[in-house]
Amino acid sequence: MATTKRSLFLKRRMRVRSKLRKVNAGRVRLSVHRSNKNISVQLIDDVNGVTLASASSLEKDLGVVGKNNIDAATKVGSAIAERAKKAGVSEAYFDRGGFLFHGKVKALAEAAREGGLKI
Repeated sequence: MATTKRSLFLKRRMRVRSKLRKVNAGRVRLSVHRSNKNISVQLIDDVNGVTLASASSLEKDLGVVGKNNIDAATKVGSAIAERAKKAGVSEAYFDRGGFLFHGKVKALAEAAREGGLKI
């Protein structure tokens, strides 16, 4: 059976999410999506099924439109930490999806921690 890169990614994403849901029941999820051109993050309340806050490198006020580098990830991470405070969220669990915790994803998480969000 041939496994494609996409199917391996989806398998890894579901494995990560299922393990996180077991140990972090009731907490808000900080979900990251990284594409070739942009990076975005959302604070999701899975109990009520709503998005509490979001940030993306597509936003013009962050000044990194269309960029997907470590600098852009750092700005997006600090923006989500600021918006989480406004939404009344102080702690969340970090859902990296199928992406490795390295480079841009790691920079985003560290910037969110420095901004005061407990991950």
